Formats: sequence, structure tokens, C-alpha cells
Amino acid sequence: MVTGRAERKDGVVSDPPGRKAVRSDLEQVFRTTYPRVIAVAARVLGSRDEAEDVAQEVFLTFGRSSVPVGEASGWLSVAAAHTALNHLRSNRRRASREEAANGGDAVCPDVADAVVTRDERRRVRAALGLLPRKQAVALVLRHSGLSYAEIAAALDLSPGSVGTTVRRAESALRKELNRHASSD
Repeated sequence: MVTGRAERKDGVVSDPPGRKAVRSDLEQVFRTTYPRVIAVAARVLGSRDEAEDVAQEVFLTFGRSSVPVGEASGWLSVAAAHTALNHLRSNRRRASREEAANGGDAVCPDVADAVVTRDERRRVRAALGLLPRKQAVALVLRHSGLSYAEIAAALDLSPGSVGTTVRRAESALRKELNRHASSD
């Protein structure tokens, strides 16, 4: 044990005043849940590099939280989805500001954007960022391989309402995609 630190019964290591405590079980939780956190964030963002940034942010927050270890997996999955959606939204706002700063001229498109699948993925991510948060998170978690029971626990829903939430999210996503397709 490091001098000046003490472990409490709840597994949180206390630091001297002025520094926040870091969980003693963080490494164990990190090792078991990192792949899932990366998968959820990457599904939203489409970039492993950005997903790793999100994972770092999520684990830092978790490390200073008092979330029970039994709820860590669901909490981290939802936090990854929320944080990734926030990144999507902030990237979209930044792109709008850059376009406005360039006098409305579009920024030179990346060569990869010419590929149809990349363009469609971008459209889906943009539409996903416009959905109500709970629907977007439920959809991302379901398509990341989580069961209805895991999604229900993570989002504090009844297992029976997860299917309805996912179907509504899929319907809203289709509407957003169709709306944007007709305006292109």
C-alpha cells in the first residue's frame, strides 16, 4: 500500500485531501470490460482511435465513481454510448462552425468519403446523433451485442420495454435517414 492512502470497505482507495480517490477494483474491471467499451464506442463513432479516446474518458470517470462492481459492465456500456454520442454531436457542431467560417464553402472532402459505404456510415452516425438519447443508446447497445436483459439493467428499463425502445429507435433512425436522403 502506498503511504498516505487507505482502502475503505467499499474498495475505494482514499487519497490525501484535495485528490479524488481511485477505485481499487479499477484494473480488474478495466481488463474485463475494455473490449466491450471499445466495441460500443467504435460502433457509434466508426473509428477505433476515437473509441479509445472515449474509453479513456469513461474509465477515468468510472475510476472515481462509486458504481458497484456488479453494475460496472452495464454502467460502462451506457457511459461509452453516451460519451460517443456526445463526441458525434460536438464533431457535427465543429464541422458546422468550420463551414460557416469558410463562408459556406465545403471543406475538401476526404478521399475515403467518396466510397459509398463510408458515406452511408457517416449518414447513419449523423442520424443516430439526432435521436433521443435513450433510444440511441438502446439501439447502439443492442447492435453491440448486448442482450435485452443487459440493456434493461443498463438503462433502468423493464426487459419487456427494451424491444419497444429498440423498435422505436430503428423507426426514428429510418425516418431521419429518409429525411436526410430526400434533402440531398
